[in-house]
Amino acid sequence: MQQYLDLVRHILEHGESRDDRTGIGTVSVFGYQTRYDLRQGFPIVTTKKVSFKNVIVELLWFLRGDTNIQYLVQHDVKIWNEWAYQIYLEQNKLVEKLPRYSDAWKEEMVKFVERVKTDDEFAKQYGELGPIYGKQWRRWLSSSGEEIDQINGVIDLIKHDPTSRRIIVSGWNVGEIQELIRHHHRAPPSCHTVFQFYVSARWLDLQLYQRSADTALGVPYNIASYAALLSMIAQECALKPRYFIHTFGDVHIYKNHVEGLKEQLTRKPYPLPKLTIAKKPIDELQYEDFKLENYQSHPAIKFQIAV
Repeated sequence: MQQYLDLVRHILEHGESRDDRTGIGTVSVFGYQTRYDLRQGFPIVTTKKVSFKNVIVELLWFLRGDTNIQYLVQHDVKIWNEWAYQIYLEQNKLVEKLPRYSDAWKEEMVKFVERVKTDDEFAKQYGELGPIYGKQWRRWLSSSGEEIDQINGVIDLIKHDPTSRRIIVSGWNVGEIQELIRHHHRAPPSCHTVFQFYVSARWLDLQLYQRSADTALGVPYNIASYAALLSMIAQECALKPRYFIHTFGDVHIYKNHVEGLKEQLTRKPYPLPKLTIAKKPIDELQYEDFKLENYQSHPAIKFQIAV
């Protein structure tokens, strides 16, 4: 995964200091591309530990068309908890009473997550993140009110019109994005914005355009997630996964992540592991159907999420 380290180094050396909506500030570049060949192994960062379970459970959550964190917390995946918790705090006017990351804030978050996990009505009210990835992938709302399943759409095109230049999934539904912006307490509009498939003989490639990318926390997950998605779609269509191409708009490092990434740059990557997936229809796959073999990594590095 030298490509990831090269990206980090490029941002640190050439990025500009910018303010951002979180107030933390970033070092940012605009426009960058990396390419991963899945024939050489499964592309997951090895210079720090990445939770493969988190990657796959989140991806299956997207593919369910789900936008409520209850499924995630029931599988002990925490990566979206803070977004939903922030909604809960703002709606109940608790933001000033519970300073972020204080002991009281953390204690209340534990109680919040447990209620989401076990209380369906509470989860319905406070676990919902709005029309994010799962909604757009599986239940895109057209101007006529029709719901469109984009995942089934690309699978059908790959199987029956493989030279099509329209094998595309978009997460950027302009009408619903305006609603997200108006209700600013919800999760942000899709960061991984649009992705396209390309069939070449028996191979399948996937290119993602990501408008905004958190290099320390988000990008390692994005790489592994879309490489897994490519592998799933390829298997569904009797093809072999080849290239995952990752194209960025604003790719940035939060200023409180700089030292951790400098530590990562001192580490030597390990050989890539191998991913195997049970031969089932894509909508029947569960986390237990994914096996990552021989994943060796350096220790985890703690990065604080910017919400």
